[in-house]
Amino acid sequence: MTLQNGRQSLALPGPTTIPDEVLSAMHRPAMDIYAGEMIGVTDSCLADLPGIFGTEGRVYIYAANGHGAWEAALTNTLSRGDTVLALESGRFAIMWGETAKMLGVNVEVLAGDDRRAVDPAALEARLREDKAGTIKAVLAVQIDTSTSVLNDIPAIRKAMNAAGHGALLLVDAIASLGTMPFEMDNWGVDVAVTGSQKGLMTPPGLGFVAANAKARDIHETADLRTRYWDWTFREGNLHYQKYCGTPPEHLLFGLRKALDMLLAEGLPGAFERHRILAGATQRAIARWAEAGAIEMNITDPAHRAPSVTTVIVNEPHDAEALLAYCNEKCGVVLGIGIGALDGRAFRIAHMGHVNAPMLLGTLGVVETALKALNIPHGSGGVQAAIDWIAGEVPA
Repeated sequence: MTLQNGRQSLALPGPTTIPDEVLSAMHRPAMDIYAGEMIGVTDSCLADLPGIFGTEGRVYIYAANGHGAWEAALTNTLSRGDTVLALESGRFAIMWGETAKMLGVNVEVLAGDDRRAVDPAALEARLREDKAGTIKAVLAVQIDTSTSVLNDIPAIRKAMNAAGHGALLLVDAIASLGTMPFEMDNWGVDVAVTGSQKGLMTPPGLGFVAANAKARDIHETADLRTRYWDWTFREGNLHYQKYCGTPPEHLLFGLRKALDMLLAEGLPGAFERHRILAGATQRAIARWAEAGAIEMNITDPAHRAPSVTTVIVNEPHDAEALLAYCNEKCGVVLGIGIGALDGRAFRIAHMGHVNAPMLLGTLGVVETALKALNIPHGSGGVQAAIDWIAGEVPA
């Protein structure tokens, strides 16, 4: 017996649910890439994206996923033999560092913990040791989707400033942009990257890199530059140069509609929506965790992301069985555990195009799975989520 038949519900931390309006905006013929409306679409997206990043710098659009955006950030600002410091708090800063290593960059990892945020004091201490300025860039993620940790980017920049270090600060905002505040210029971020498939509510396939004046100055002497990723080429006057070739037209049509929706809601409204839905999720999990079989991965509530929550399933209970039940019996697709949590966790995304009934439905299915699989859990998780939402969204 299955209750799966019906519209599948995605609770993945990317790709997230794509709004029907975005899908409809993509359902149109291709057009001339050299003139007319297509240029207008590009110009309007490039005009709106800096405001989403919170910068007066430039934003570049790539036909790529977030890994491509990583490579674009690295190749435009670094040279062979440079050293970068990757701040460990999950899988993704480490993977960004691995990308740099393959490009010929030396990579050092500031060891961290998959259950808590980066320690700014440890960063400051390491940078104070680097009196020769060997470290050219610090790689950080605002939200690591593998662990669901939230790192304090202003505190990271404050630690860099306190150490008197001149390294660039490169920040992965892939799982955060559009779901919580990101103030690139105010926080002293030099380069920020994101992808289309999470808070920006667009299908996978677009990567974005925002760069400030300091990063663009360093770009002039970077020797990892290649034609496809190169900022200088993409700043050319011809429209096709913005994409180093044919634009990803239909993804751009979708992006334009998604930006319209996000701006119509207003960034503060979107941030508050994500905060409330994250709080509902965390309260449900806290109630279920009372029996000891499951627990939130991030121990400090202040370090928990507003866009995704990672839940550890303790032995002898089976995280993969829970994932399978939610999908095959109920039609809800949760995120799997990845990295060190492979096979040991599940992830609930509450980012992008998501509202109260979507989230409460997901939480209801998880609670159903816990009961059906005889995984010990405290009762009333969904009710705790309802109570939280009712208190935060009064009549």
